[in-house]
Amino acid sequence: MFILFGGAVVLLAMYLIATYNGLVVLKTRIQEAFSGIDVQLKRRADLIPNLVETVKGYAKHEKEVFENVTKARSALMKAENVQEKADADNMLTGALKSLFAVAEAYPELKANTNFQDLQKQLEDTEDKVAYSRQFYNSNVLDFNAKIQMFPTNIFAGMFGFTAFEFFKVGDEDRKEVEVKF
Repeated sequence: MFILFGGAVVLLAMYLIATYNGLVVLKTRIQEAFSGIDVQLKRRADLIPNLVETVKGYAKHEKEVFENVTKARSALMKAENVQEKADADNMLTGALKSLFAVAEAYPELKANTNFQDLQKQLEDTEDKVAYSRQFYNSNVLDFNAKIQMFPTNIFAGMFGFTAFEFFKVGDEDRKEVEVKF
């Protein structure tokens, strides 16, 4: 009887350890995925001043557009949590749409190789941002589902594991984008 009870205790302890370690791994993946979003958003923010300066040379009178892009970039650099980063990212996306709309009005600018290169780098970064968001949200989904399922939910609560926020896209980003070059 003692051996059976001891075996059950050992199995329960092993299950607790495996559950805890599994939750730690998922939480760490979320943190790594969020770091990936940060890296891509920083890369995007670093490209923007070069893009703005290139466009400024052609469209000096479009001051408001440049100010909006600069404000949005600054907000992105200051954002600290998931929601702030998502909001700032959405604001920057809208500002960049305006910047590219201005660029449309200047055929010489569209033909400028520096502008084309910056635009290509920005498009590449946009793809990486989208992938990073998807990777983050996938990990959040796995973690949040795991801490809600029985019996893991009992142990997750005991160890202080709580749900993470998804990286959400704003309403502006849901609209279909029309880009003409």
